[in-house]
Amino acid sequence: MLKIAHRGAKAYEPENTLQAFQKALDLNSDGIELDVHLSSDGHIIVIHDETIDRTTNGKGLVNTFSLSELKSFLIDEKYQIPTLNEVFDLVDKKCLINIELKGLETAPKVVELIEKYISEKDWKYEHFIISSFDWNMLEETSKLNPSISIGVLTEENIDTALAFAEKIKAKAIHSDFQLLNTKNVQQMQEKGFLVLPWTVNSEEDIQKVKSYQVYGIISDNPDKI
Repeated sequence: MLKIAHRGAKAYEPENTLQAFQKALDLNSDGIELDVHLSSDGHIIVIHDETIDRTTNGKGLVNTFSLSELKSFLIDEKYQIPTLNEVFDLVDKKCLINIELKGLETAPKVVELIEKYISEKDWKYEHFIISSFDWNMLEETSKLNPSISIGVLTEENIDTALAFAEKIKAKAIHSDFQLLNTKNVQQMQEKGFLVLPWTVNSEEDIQKVKSYQVYGIISDNPDKI
């Protein structure tokens, strides 16, 4: 059962920072999950919200700042917001990277970067999975490069997600763990999909989800899985 660190090892270090991703590696995580938006000058920025307000000492929309401007804001008064390139270089093929597309126009840029690391740096398609709640972005990703694994995110309805996953030939379904039970996990698996629930943090919830025999668990504390 894969241990995937949600926004890095978010329970231990500030989310979506290089420090959180390094902590995930130190905890022997099988993968990391992160979120991306674009800067005003087209760089892929690793941050969850569409604004920098919650996680940094600045205020404003991510896509209104250039990369250099974004780098001037600090997380916990000491860490910079990373780019996706920086995360790739830190991870260096040591684990799976689950990239959640958040911001507009992220799909083409992320696909291009993945292709670059595969062609120039000896990475493999197995190192990546792209997920999103915006299924149009997943459809776009699939058309741009069908070799990239897709994870269909859902917090509402397993059946709808399953139908869409079949339509675009996704690899995985990333469900809110509270939607899952033994029967629907088995149903997804019988149709050939990996089940990767999020965000499972308490000991009790982890044990319950493990009993469903899912492929992996996305958690703020991957060491508890």
